[in-house]
Amino acid sequence: QVQLVESGGGLVQAGGSLRLSCAASGRTFSMFSMGWFRQAPGKEREFVAAISWSGGSNYAAAVKGRFTISRDNAKNTVYLQMNSLKPEDTAVYYCAADRWDRIGSNRGMYDNWGQGTQVTVSS
Repeated sequence: QVQLVESGGGLVQAGGSLRLSCAASGRTFSMFSMGWFRQAPGKEREFVAAISWSGGSNYAAAVKGRFTISRDNAKNTVYLQMNSLKPEDTAVYYCAADRWDRIGSNRGMYDNWGQGTQVTVSS
């Protein structure tokens, strides 16, 4: 198992930036692909970005060019750098771990989830 704890959320103005962090426990972190998802009020949890063991990435069209996913295996941490934030980015953001070598966008592909961190973007 891997346990995940997100941090870095908060309230920002439109056009601003935030960097989310997801700290993982467990010695096998480097063997997991990692993803970020988000869930806005009244909506289903949706894919944001994913990163593979080797650093390959995948992004949802809504965030491509604005968000960057990265990982530091030495620190057992995955990051989501969010720039040019929009009000529609407001959501609870969750990180997730996938035991397989892939960068999937489906929730069912991920085995472990964090508790989420709130991101609110004001206009």
